[in-house]
Amino acid sequence: MLLWMVALLFVWLSPQAQPYLVFEGDILILQCRGRKNAALSQVKFYRDEKLLHFSKNNQPLFLGTATANSSGRYNCTGRVKYARNTDSWDSGTAMVQVQEWFLPPVLTALPSHELCKGSPVTLRCQTKLHSQKSAWRLLFSFHKEGRTLQNRSRHPELHIPAAKEGDAGLYWCKASPKGGQVQKRSPQLELRVWAPVSRPLLTLRPTSLVVGEEVELLCEVQRGSPPILYSFHLNGDILRNHVAPHGGPASCLFRVMSEQHAGNYSCEAGNRVSRETSEPVTLSVDGPLPAQNLPSAPVEEQHQLYVNARPAQPAQQEKDISVIYAEVKHPQLSKDPDKGLNRRSTTR
Repeated sequence: MLLWMVALLFVWLSPQAQPYLVFEGDILILQCRGRKNAALSQVKFYRDEKLLHFSKNNQPLFLGTATANSSGRYNCTGRVKYARNTDSWDSGTAMVQVQEWFLPPVLTALPSHELCKGSPVTLRCQTKLHSQKSAWRLLFSFHKEGRTLQNRSRHPELHIPAAKEGDAGLYWCKASPKGGQVQKRSPQLELRVWAPVSRPLLTLRPTSLVVGEEVELLCEVQRGSPPILYSFHLNGDILRNHVAPHGGPASCLFRVMSEQHAGNYSCEAGNRVSRETSEPVTLSVDGPLPAQNLPSAPVEEQHQLYVNARPAQPAQQEKDISVIYAEVKHPQLSKDPDKGLNRRSTTR
């Protein structure tokens, strides 16, 4: 059976040079005492000039457990009955100062409240006893988001040997004297456990295209604490950055404007504790599609033509020119598949 030790403090409301020192948790009782212990009646108790209680026959005033709000200036008034008359009486002001038994605890994390997954961390509940209460022993409790991790232990520390992602969250501690009613709670401390990012996977859609088409780059990690910073690269040069504040993949969509966009693409993912790069993926880019049904230029404005981007051989040059001239003079011939004149050409 737990026995609670309670300090009963009678504050005699009569003028004195020194204030009454009361510790939080003490039971505070006010007693109005007349001069030379004269009997009082019609007693009124005041705190900071505000009426607290009226007692017809001067019963002690029970104020309960003292707190910081119990500090103040107290006084009482009453009636003193003499043999021939009745006189009024005022106690004067008595100062009451409530002292803290111990300071509110503060929870700290060593070496830091931000750590990598698998690292050790120690939670420490720190406070200090009043000099007049230094002989008392404090008990400590540790809590996380509604769960009690350690209850009323003499040890002011809680050790986590290898932090997991599930250990992240809000923690606080409580301190209380052994056998006392005072209990104080620390502010909350957020413990952050950072999981390193896994190697990202880069996907290209499609992996082969022609100039003018669009390509999508999708970069994704399977593990890693957000926020995650992604960056896309072509042949080692950075193309674009993207931040995923809550994790998840990142994509980059752009139109291929030249064959220079062909090459090895990669992406990089990183957070506060690690950074990883994907395997490269090759993008193939062909030349642009040929223009169809282009209008013919006048004969005098025609230039030498190249077939499949390679110049015609000198021995065939005269024949090719005559054929192309025939196409210009008779465009309907180019539509006849039997004539073999429907060829893709570019003008230099």
